[in-house]
This record gives sequence, structure tokens and C-alpha cells, in this order.
Amino acid sequence: MQYEEWKTILAPYNNAVEELKVKFKNIRKEFLERGDYSPIEFVTGRTKKIASIVAKAKKLNATDIEAEIEDIAGIRIMCQFVEDIYTIVELIKNRTDMTIINEKDYIKNYKESGYRSYHVIIKYPINTVNGSKEVICEIQIRTLAMNFWATIEHSLKYKYEHYIPDTLAVRLRRAADAAFLLDQEMGEIREDIMNAQSMYQMRELAVKDVLDRIQEVRELGYTNSAIQYQRKLDMIQNSMQDVNQVLEIKKEIGEKIEEIKNHKIKE
Repeated sequence: MQYEEWKTILAPYNNAVEELKVKFKNIRKEFLERGDYSPIEFVTGRTKKIASIVAKAKKLNATDIEAEIEDIAGIRIMCQFVEDIYTIVELIKNRTDMTIINEKDYIKNYKESGYRSYHVIIKYPINTVNGSKEVICEIQIRTLAMNFWATIEHSLKYKYEHYIPDTLAVRLRRAADAAFLLDQEMGEIREDIMNAQSMYQMRELAVKDVLDRIQEVRELGYTNSAIQYQRKLDMIQNSMQDVNQVLEIKKEIGEKIEEIKNHKIKE
């Protein structure tokens, strides 16, 4: 197959990867903007390279590449906790813009190598200049610890051309068990970690709101008041342990803005 033909075939997959990355990043953004804990830590994606597709097609003896190779388009979603993985799976199931056609739980049923992850195979509709088309995409969902291990294993497979020496494979399995033990330990203190992160996020949002309001006071012509509020915020931020302190100054500035606006209306 010529390169131009490959470009035509892969174009919808490239589009799918970019769209899905944006959608999952927006899910994370939505959680954080509400001041909630996000089960999504970060998102990556890629379209499989032509050489890798050809090699996999040969390995599978595939006659229909697009139907038989499920990971031409690939999305990877990283989480902090194992519980988050299943939360994300449910989020995907509840979406109307993609359809799950297969699931592989390599966490409860991990591979002999020690590999752990949750794979969701979806059909995703793409609109192209030639019309609409559904493409198959693989979504891998894993914890940061699982991803660290999988990245190392992938590098070793590349180095040893997929045949990792037995002694090294044994050590890798031990490392996989250790990584999963870390996930389990972190899961035990998950609630405390989530509360701390939610509090931090809430504080950051409150500070942003205060800064926006200080800017509004300045734009209304009350520069000295804006400077005073900025100094007050700086003092609070330097010693702050409680988000309520920021919320109090936010309320105070809000009342000042209303007072200024009412005064201008009367004038």
C-alpha cells in the first residue's frame, strides 16, 4: 500500500484521537471547576505508526486491518487510584457519543507478565470531508504506578525484540506486584488524599475569583481599594490554612463592587 493511501486511511483515526483527548481532558476540567476530585489525572493519545500496523496485521494474519486491529487509534487515561479506573469506565458507558464494543479487565485478570490495565474498545463516529465514518479506538485506563511499570516493560520489549530474558521477566513480575501493592496502600488513604486535593482545588478557584474581583474594582476606578485588597489577599495566601479566609475576602470584595455599582447608578 502506498503512503498516500495510508494517509487517507489514518486521517479519521488521527481526528478521533484528537477529539477524544479533548473530550476526556474536558471531563477532568469539569470536575475541577466544580471543586470536585477528578478521577482523571491526565490523558494522552496516539495513532499507531504504519510500520506497527503492518507488523501487527502480519502477526494476526489480518485481512481487514480496520476491522481486526483495535488499537490503530489509542487513548490512555491515567488515574491516581484503582477505584478511579472503574469510575471512568462507568463514565464512558454513560456517554452517547461513543459505543463500547468490548472490555478487557487486566486488573482483576492481570497478564502473566504482570501487566495491569483496563482496556475499553469503542466505536467512535467521525465526520470527514468524505462523510461520516465509525472508527475503532482502544482506551487504556490505568493508575500512575501501572503506567510506570508498563512504560518500562515496553522499553524492554523493544530492546529485546519482544523476548525478555526469563530472569528479567521474573524481576518485572515482582516489580508489577510491588506497583500494585503501592496502589492498594494508596487506596487505603484515598479519602484523605481526595479531601486534601479537593480543598486545594477549591482554594485555587477561590483565589482566582478574588483576583478577578480585584481587577473589576480597579476597572471601576477604585485603584487604591484594589491595591488594599491585593495586599490583604497576599497576606492571607502567605499564612492560609483554611479556604474560608479566601472566601471571606471574596465576599467582602463582592459587597464592595455592589456598593460601587449602586453608587454609580444613583449618580
